[in-house]
Amino acid sequence: MRKSGIVLMLGVSLMMALGATLLARSWMAERTAGDGDGSDETSVVVAAMEIPYGRTVQAAELRLMQLPPEAIPEGSFNHLEDVVGRVTSQTIYQGEVVLERRVAEHLGGSALAAVLEHGKRAMTVRVDDVVGVAGFLLPGNRVDVLSTQRRGGTREVESETILTNIKVLAVDQTASPERDAPVIVRAVTLEVEPPQAERLVKATQEGKVQLTLRNPLDAGESANGEVAEPEPKPEPEPEPQPAARPEPVRARPAPPPRPRIVNVTVIRGTDSSTTNVRE
Repeated sequence: MRKSGIVLMLGVSLMMALGATLLARSWMAERTAGDGDGSDETSVVVAAMEIPYGRTVQAAELRLMQLPPEAIPEGSFNHLEDVVGRVTSQTIYQGEVVLERRVAEHLGGSALAAVLEHGKRAMTVRVDDVVGVAGFLLPGNRVDVLSTQRRGGTREVESETILTNIKVLAVDQTASPERDAPVIVRAVTLEVEPPQAERLVKATQEGKVQLTLRNPLDAGESANGEVAEPEPKPEPEPEPQPAARPEPVRARPAPPPRPRIVNVTVIRGTDSSTTNVRE
C-alpha cells in the first residue's frame, strides 16, 4: 500500500506538470505570433519631415508607421505611392499622419493650381509696402479688399469694402507660410470666385485697392467673400417749421361821409328862389 500510494502521487504530479507546460507553451506561441507578424496593426503614411504648404510631396519626405486599426484617422493613406506627387494644401509637420484633405492631386501645371478650391480662381494684385500690410501678409492669411476712388475732378475720395475674408495663396512667388520676419512684396495672389475677380479688376482700373489683414478667428462676415449690403441710413427727421404768425387784422377804412344838402335862397329884388346845394 505504501509503495502504490507513492507511485500514484508521482503519476498525478507528472500529469499536472505536463499540463502546465502545455498551457504555458500554447500561451507563449500565441503571444509570439501576435508580436511577430503584426497582424493586428496597419501601415499608415506619415511625414518624415516638415512639408511646407504648396510643395509637391517627394518619397524621401514620407515613411510608414504601424498603428492599430482603432488609432488610424479617417482619410489616411496606406502606401507611399498614393501620396508621392501630390501637393500640400496645408503645412504637414514631422510625424503627422498624411490625410487626404491636406494634399491635393496634381494633374499638371503649377503646384499653386492644385491647391485652389473647386470653382475658385487665383488672381494677383500689385501691392507696395502700404497695400501689402507692411510685409506681414503670408500665404494662408485672410484679408479684406477696400476700393478707393476719387469723385470726378473734385478732391472728394470715397472708400468701400468690396471683398471680405479672401484667402492669400502666395506673396510674390512664394507659397510657403514659413517666414521669420516681414518682407516687402510687390504682388499678392488671392483666391477669388469669377464674379469677385471681375469686381477686383474693375476696382484696380478705376482707383486704388487696399488690403486689410484679418484675425483668423474673426468670422464676422461669411467666408465666401461676399459683402453684405449696407443697412439703409435712417432718414433725417424734418426740422420743425416756425409757427406761422397770424396776419394783423387790418381796420376797414371808414366810409366816406355822406354829402350834406344845404338849401340856398337867392333873392333878386322882390323875387326869391330856393336851390338845394351839396357840400
